[in-house]
Amino acid sequence: MSRFLHERYANLVPYVPGEQPRERTYIKLNTNESPFPPSPRAIEAAKREAERLQLYSDPTAKKLNESFAALLGVGTDEVMATNGSDEILNFAFMAFCGKDRPAVFPNITYGFYRVFADLHGIPFTEVPLNKDFSVDVDGLCQKKGTVFLANPNAPTGTALSVREIERILNAHPNDVVVIDEAYVDFGAETCVPLIRRYENLLVTQTFSKSRSMAGARLGFGIAQAPLIADLQAIRNSTNPYNVNRMTMAAGIGAIEDEAQTKKNCEIIIKNREFCTHALRNYGFEVVPSQANFLFAKHPKIGGKALYLALRERGILVRHFETPLLKDYNRITVGSADEVNALLAAIQMILEENK
Repeated sequence: MSRFLHERYANLVPYVPGEQPRERTYIKLNTNESPFPPSPRAIEAAKREAERLQLYSDPTAKKLNESFAALLGVGTDEVMATNGSDEILNFAFMAFCGKDRPAVFPNITYGFYRVFADLHGIPFTEVPLNKDFSVDVDGLCQKKGTVFLANPNAPTGTALSVREIERILNAHPNDVVVIDEAYVDFGAETCVPLIRRYENLLVTQTFSKSRSMAGARLGFGIAQAPLIADLQAIRNSTNPYNVNRMTMAAGIGAIEDEAQTKKNCEIIIKNREFCTHALRNYGFEVVPSQANFLFAKHPKIGGKALYLALRERGILVRHFETPLLKDYNRITVGSADEVNALLAAIQMILEENK
């Protein structure tokens, strides 16, 4: 840090992305990316738009918003495209939180929530998960403030039902409730239909996971028009050209190929269930997941030791050093070949550690 950095950022602990090593080729099961390429329609649309990069992108993202709104069955003034769902989450912290309006989120969840709160000087309350790693609905209902909830949760993969989320919405009539649905396409229920009944609901989604566009950076906010207008004001006060031309075009192409998205999600779900069953046969404790990853630990080998052993064999998983998570690893569900390679490596590691 230089001597010029303002003191308000002196204690800021930035978000740490999953490692992206370049020294060798790994089987990457650490950042919840899709093992499949984007839709051919998305790729071709992005290629065509690359020829027009001398021009600014549409600051209203009109065609993209219209396409996504039609897919969801909502109005075009009820969606907003952003540079990944991280951007819409950041805007939500800016728009709906403050020193007099704290943030509320689980103590084990997406790490960016705490970073955004610290970045903007927002007080926050963390609600502990239940012993089985499920979200404590009663705890969230009892705390006052803007609620941020990943559903399915990360890094655990557990999900609440729509009915349970309605309990949280009804307990917070004067607070915005943000439901982060980054992994919703892998088996959880979406809350998008609830925006018709709840003016305080903001749903966020991403094209990074189920639509294989992590490198394109495309996310969305979905809410009643007044909430979207609030977020548009924040966006236009920071970067009105926040989504580039190629990403907009690729996004429309992906939306036009929902059949491929659904097919890929079905494969991931099948691979997830296969991997869960195999890991449990190896003695792992695996948290039930409705995401494209598993959260698992083994009684005879520590989380970090397993992570390092897999890394030596060319397989990356995500390990967290925090005391509550250090025994576990988060494992992205990849292709059938990637899952089989993971399981073969784990079998060898466990045999060596007998």
